[in-house]
Amino acid sequence: MAATSGFSSTESLNSSIQEIPDPLKQLYPAVNEEETPLPRAWSSKDKYNFIGLTQNNLRVHYKGVGKNHKDAASVRASHPIPPSCGIYYFEVRIISKGRDGYMGIGLSAQGVNMNRLPGWDKQSYGYHGDDGHSFCSSGTGQPYGPTFTTGDVIGCCVNLIDNSCFYTKNGINLGLAFTDLPQKITGKEIIRPSTKNKSNLYPTVGLQTPGEVVEANFGQTPFVFDIEDYMKEWHMKTKLTIERFPVSDKKGEWQTALQQIVSTYLVHHGYCGTAEAFSRSTGQSIEEDMSSIKHRQRIQKLVLAGRMGEAIETTQQLYPGLLERNLNLLFMLKCRQFIEMVNGTDTEVRGPAIRSPKSRHGSGSNRSSPNMSPVHHTNSNSQKNTPIGSRGNSPNRPIGVKGHSSGSSSQTSQNLQVSQTNNQSVGDLKTISEEHMNHANIAMNGSGCHMIQDDDVEMMDGLVTETKTFTNGNSEGTYMNGNNHTCKSEEMDVDTPSGKRQLCGGSQAAIEKMLLFGRDLQSMSQRLKREYGKSESNNKSLQNAFSLLAYSDPWNSPVGYQLDPVQREPVCAALNSAILESQGLPKQPPLELVIAQSTECMKLMSKAKIGSCAFANLNDYLH
Repeated sequence: MAATSGFSSTESLNSSIQEIPDPLKQLYPAVNEEETPLPRAWSSKDKYNFIGLTQNNLRVHYKGVGKNHKDAASVRASHPIPPSCGIYYFEVRIISKGRDGYMGIGLSAQGVNMNRLPGWDKQSYGYHGDDGHSFCSSGTGQPYGPTFTTGDVIGCCVNLIDNSCFYTKNGINLGLAFTDLPQKITGKEIIRPSTKNKSNLYPTVGLQTPGEVVEANFGQTPFVFDIEDYMKEWHMKTKLTIERFPVSDKKGEWQTALQQIVSTYLVHHGYCGTAEAFSRSTGQSIEEDMSSIKHRQRIQKLVLAGRMGEAIETTQQLYPGLLERNLNLLFMLKCRQFIEMVNGTDTEVRGPAIRSPKSRHGSGSNRSSPNMSPVHHTNSNSQKNTPIGSRGNSPNRPIGVKGHSSGSSSQTSQNLQVSQTNNQSVGDLKTISEEHMNHANIAMNGSGCHMIQDDDVEMMDGLVTETKTFTNGNSEGTYMNGNNHTCKSEEMDVDTPSGKRQLCGGSQAAIEKMLLFGRDLQSMSQRLKREYGKSESNNKSLQNAFSLLAYSDPWNSPVGYQLDPVQREPVCAALNSAILESQGLPKQPPLELVIAQSTECMKLMSKAKIGSCAFANLNDYLH
């Protein structure tokens, strides 16, 4: 028990750690750290040898003799300030002013001499503690602010929109220090990666006398100065600049274009009534026939409801030949249908064979529907479960499958149990090839489903036989409902009386249909591969769908995200676009193209070091 408890505590701790948001990502949401990492510590390489680092490279101490200015030493941050920050801020706490307090806090470009305090050389800027002067690429300083000493917190803010810099002391803004920071890099430097960061500035600190110790805060902990409030001011300024941008529209061309963009968006997504009303009020014409829009709307509703089988059938009826000409699309739809079968939402597993909960429980009947495939229930003393053509401990027996134990009421399987009752087999789901799940073999035992890696076994070998028996802790294939009525397994709800969701809604026949459907889906995958070549997208779709069967509770498994209704939306969009394209209409509405283009423009602005892009957020205009 102690070991189990310890594991749970560790698991809970790891989970809570993962949920803690990164404060730097919240502070600089426009920064893509894969391309331009944020400064998070001082560099252990980009420093003078009189500098020592501790506390995860956040604390800096002086190790030199400190006789004169030639003994000065500086260190730069591990990364330059990304232009997409818009506004960047860091703070330095003075742990000890040392002998003389000859300390400098500021910025410098890559390549600036580290045997100097920041501000003394070209492309170097600093605020010094011993005299309160600011140094702008010169050995001669200018009066700027108060001196600082042990216990003070000095902040440095870089405004990449107007290329200025100011400092703070203990949370108080000291005013502009520099207004001539390097401008954006040239086009040539963007093209040549070796030089593109040379004019980027790095947070920098310099020390000169023994005993001087400072510690940086790059945003990992709350700042003393309210930088977020300052950022909000610039966010509002940028927003107003965009909204007040002058547009000459004397002929009404802009208005007409915008109305057309809105109209095509409504039509594309099948908002029939709204599209018609908007068309009447603005005089916009609708290119697509209204009946076709309603057809697409009907199909979209089926997909978003998880009724993929009906959606595919309806598409084939209303748009003959469409899916036959787009087999990869059809395969994607069928993979989604398999997922919805597992979920218990597809029509194939919730059709007329499975009556509504009201009719089942209201009548108290335990009879199976006449439309349901026959189900054979074995008693607890029958032949132990083996795959077709095998008995006992045959080598073909799937790993982890256990038989019945003796006794009329004993039962070891909690979910699915494989049994053989006659000579006819419904077949196996064939091997998932090397591209899928590394030939994973899915087997089931008393604790649920388990994925067993084996390069020489078939994924579903032995899983599917002519009958599958569902058990729920009572006698085989039955359960007691709240009214003490004995119900057959195919009459069960999606949720059991205990509230736990069941595979395919808990229906015996639905599970059989799902497994048969999976076998056909695997065959279709192999056929597509033979005829059209290997498709990574198809392989991944099939692998992801089949992986749900590896878990006793797929909803709470690592692959359970697939069962979330939101995952239907990309499938719905792909099918809708294909229908529109088949009608000679744009497969993507102009509004979405405009948004995509604007997003790319923002990325280009960031690469061009235009800081205002950090505060031009498209989400401000999309509700």
